[in-house]
Amino acid sequence: MSHELERLADGSTAFVTARQHAWHRLGTVLPEAFTAAQAMEYARLGWWNVRKEHLQAVVVSDEGVSKIDVPDHYASVRTNPITGTPEVLGVVGEQYVPVQNEDLCDLLDAVVDEGGAHFETAGSLRGGRQVFVSMKFPQGVKIGGVDPVSLYLCALSSHDGSRALTGLATPVRVVCANTQAAALRNHSASFTIRHTRGAKFALAEARRALQLTFDHFDAFGIEAEKMINETLTEDAFTKITAELWPVSNAETESMRTRNNRTRREHELAYLWHDADTNAAIRGTRWAGYQVMTEYLDHHTPVGPKRDAARVRAERLPARSKARSRIS
Repeated sequence: MSHELERLADGSTAFVTARQHAWHRLGTVLPEAFTAAQAMEYARLGWWNVRKEHLQAVVVSDEGVSKIDVPDHYASVRTNPITGTPEVLGVVGEQYVPVQNEDLCDLLDAVVDEGGAHFETAGSLRGGRQVFVSMKFPQGVKIGGVDPVSLYLCALSSHDGSRALTGLATPVRVVCANTQAAALRNHSASFTIRHTRGAKFALAEARRALQLTFDHFDAFGIEAEKMINETLTEDAFTKITAELWPVSNAETESMRTRNNRTRREHELAYLWHDADTNAAIRGTRWAGYQVMTEYLDHHTPVGPKRDAARVRAERLPARSKARSRIS
């Protein structure tokens, strides 16, 4: 699965991120957290003026070419942010009401005063049919008083009718289609707003409901605190790794498979016993989860002709599998 970020007519990528490159190293990196206006500017999300236009079918017959109105269906159209020309994003129904990208930022901007959050990423996917904007909470959660975990509030929307406006409280930093899918799988609090006539009112309702995300962060901290206060023995850790990477038949496996398995076992053993990243939490279930995450993100082998960062980003679902085994 590719990143699916939109490439624009001037060669730029419709994506902006704060402080650090995403795995795909595309788009604009701003040195600090950015504002809603900067999200619109640098991710090229502003001034799309998404609207509905009447839909017609073109019929070719022996008598020539004619156009027929399509009842109850419309083309969802935007103004291209670079060329200024209209573009069709999808086909929507009578009840569909466009929600502008500016509205998406307004929704998240309401969190700034309430929780001190700041914009972290924003971008356009699949030719403008889907967009995302995320904010990072300043404190996140500090597990056991020693291990910080970043937490994000991400808003997702579509202009082709494929998805309701969705808000997620998630530990996943959304930077592309891959991580968007991972955030949709890995969250504990969410809300949705359908693209209907009541969408504007629902946006206001969602602003008041955002306090629920703070409740989620508290719940996440409770779960993680429980993991950091529970011992995970080396035998139990080894058993979990064996379940995650089972060996079907050690006698018939290829030399390459055997070498990869040996290298993985050594890497995991190092992370478990000696890595500085786990020094403060070693011997706990939380440490076991962090070992798995660090291995998947930074140590998994990648073929010489493949981009390591991209491949590892696409392995995000493995984190959830590891966490379910350890917790």
